[in-house]
Amino acid sequence: MRMDKIESFEALGLTIRTNNHDEMKTSGLKIGQLWQEFYSQVAPKLSSNSIVYGVYHNYESDHLGDFDVTACATSLSDDSEFGTNIVKSGEYLVFSNKGKMPEMVVACWQQVWAFFADENCEYDRAYDTDFEKYLSEEEVEIYIGVLPKS
Repeated sequence: MRMDKIESFEALGLTIRTNNHDEMKTSGLKIGQLWQEFYSQVAPKLSSNSIVYGVYHNYESDHLGDFDVTACATSLSDDSEFGTNIVKSGEYLVFSNKGKMPEMVVACWQQVWAFFADENCEYDRAYDTDFEKYLSEEEVEIYIGVLPKS
């Protein structure tokens, strides 16, 4: 894990609204469906320098409330039909993992949740913008917006 200062940037893609409670039920799984749609509609328009992101934003409250998820990328060959998402600048803790999809992403999120559940954690989550950055099909970094512990 490391701290990283991120400047704001835009990415284009598809958005859904969900919550962690629904995603844990087999009938929920909106995020999985979102990624299937992304790979059928957006992925064919990726350019050679595109970076793929999963952006979590528009939080209702904390990890228990609703939030938006955008499966998106930079540098699409034709971006006219996709919504724009802005990742906000700020301080982010970066967690990383390698392995088989989607298990490695889930395991990385479990690291995030365990870190912030620790009573000795020095940070609070900002619940503004968080994002997954896909470095390859087998490697992810999860950026969590943070604030100093209040």
